[in-house]
Amino acid sequence: MITANINIAGRHIGPSHPPYVIAEISGNHNGNIERAYAIIDAAKAAGADAVKLQTYTPDTMTINHNGPGFRIDGGPWDGRSLYELYGEAQTPWDWHIKLFDYARKAKIVCFSSPFDETAVDFLEGLGAPAYKIASFEVVDIPLIRYVAKRGKPVIISTGMSSYDELDEAVSAAKESGATGVVLLHCISAYPAPADEANLRRIHTLAERYRCPIGLSDHTLGTAVSTAAVALGAMVIEKHLTLARSDGGLDAGFSLEPAEFKELVGSVKTSFAALGRADYGRAKSEAPNLIFRRSLYVVKDIAAGEALTKENVRSIRPGFGLSPKHFPEIIGRRARKAITRGTPLSLELID
Repeated sequence: MITANINIAGRHIGPSHPPYVIAEISGNHNGNIERAYAIIDAAKAAGADAVKLQTYTPDTMTINHNGPGFRIDGGPWDGRSLYELYGEAQTPWDWHIKLFDYARKAKIVCFSSPFDETAVDFLEGLGAPAYKIASFEVVDIPLIRYVAKRGKPVIISTGMSSYDELDEAVSAAKESGATGVVLLHCISAYPAPADEANLRRIHTLAERYRCPIGLSDHTLGTAVSTAAVALGAMVIEKHLTLARSDGGLDAGFSLEPAEFKELVGSVKTSFAALGRADYGRAKSEAPNLIFRRSLYVVKDIAAGEALTKENVRSIRPGFGLSPKHFPEIIGRRARKAITRGTPLSLELID
């Protein structure tokens, strides 16, 4: 049972609150800050709670080298060197203050994923309200500890992680001063096949770690995110681009603005539909109670005449006795004449 809520810039994340929706900008700015501004505007218009950046340089991620493992083999970035890829996808550091300011004026939260300690220090100077640890950095326990020491919420993506690795990461964050931990179930494939989404892990993660669980969704479309909320996800992170046809490293598995707006609406509807775990009658059902079945006289009955299966039936509407009384009233006699179409009541029979 999750007992504590997480607070990011005044917005609570927890089981009693609508899902927190994060629009991931990543490299979808395509090297153009005006495009980054437009993505922030699109996220705000779609109803997202936050936009997220990634803060690194090629040199904080890797080295410029073509040896084994430094060039990608397969997938959407086949043949690219790591150094080249990160150089193209990075959000320049001198953009960050402008993007944070722009988001603040647009009244949408902005934070980032740091990939080394220098990025954490830089983001701290910008007043980042939370930090995100990417799936690939879950094993970087010193980085997680360094982030957590800032005393802010830490969101951790779980892609590729074993439970032992997650145990270490969550413990490091909590022990080092994070004001809350959110785990995002994640399949680190780009795009991720929907039939490998394994959303049942959401419940397992919640049971194991007793913290808010969400989804970092790399599948195509909005269906998986909507289903995740129905299974208990409290945070949804999804990539946002202005148009997939514009290209870019992440465009193929990103949503366009109209789709992102649909995502926000569908996950909020999914959350609202969860309701309460009881069987009390919904307010919207009350007007239809009259259309339940009840016992009615279906043939005129004379005073003193016996009630039978021919002159009494269970029909709609519901103003008569409950049908459960049918066996006990058959054979009893009418106290007075009863006309066809009269709802049966105990006052009418002996």
